[in-house]
Amino acid sequence: MRVRLVPCLRDNYAYLVWRAGAKEALVVDPSETEPVLEALRVEGLTLAGILNTHHHYDHVGGNAALVERFGPLPVFAHASDAGRVPAQTVELEQGSVVALAGLSFDVLHVPGHTLGAVAYAGEGAVFTGDTLFAAGCGRLFEGTAAMMYESLNSKLGALPDATRVYPGHEYTETNLRFAAHVEPANREVVAKLERVRAERSRAEPTIPSTIGEERLTNPFLRVTSPALVALVAGELGGERAPAEVFGALRAMKDAF
Repeated sequence: MRVRLVPCLRDNYAYLVWRAGAKEALVVDPSETEPVLEALRVEGLTLAGILNTHHHYDHVGGNAALVERFGPLPVFAHASDAGRVPAQTVELEQGSVVALAGLSFDVLHVPGHTLGAVAYAGEGAVFTGDTLFAAGCGRLFEGTAAMMYESLNSKLGALPDATRVYPGHEYTETNLRFAAHVEPANREVVAKLERVRAERSRAEPTIPSTIGEERLTNPFLRVTSPALVALVAGELGGERAPAEVFGALRAMKDAF
């Protein structure tokens, strides 16, 4: 599978994905139309379908114009987002499979950021929208901390270490600054923050990460780390369950 990052808006990423040698591609979370059209033109591809991770406008804003441009297209999103995702034609559930343009993705329902958030896992990669970021996770707009904990640690965190992670935003540097704040002795975090700062100084993307990297550097996948457990115990008074540690860390990040 080939993946082309398509920067959109201020810090969003859409993703053009296709099988090497193919003439058709899929797009994940097209917040804008023109950048996607330009990426298709450069790669000499036509669009075969749209994969949306959730209903927020900065992930679906280009849907309608792309469907108008390319004719009837399958537009995938969670069943609960029907009516909120423009031009949606396919309603997904946990365990659904998207097979199109020579590619295949398993659908993971990952509520927390929104109730209908999904991730698309396959071909050695996972497209996570605003659920899992490099070194971070999305805010809890519709779901609960317990939901997001399960989505991250039981579903996305269960993927193989080599799985490439393609999130919806370029938030890595800010996320790593928080990770270093809450776990300052984590050498992996310190080293990655240094690398990411250099990449951003050159205006380079920090994506993709991998699930293995996230296990080492993402505090929201490290809620059983002794340092983070102790930090939350000190803040809340007494040791807490992993989901409660997650919730406390998310609240800290909101105020960071």
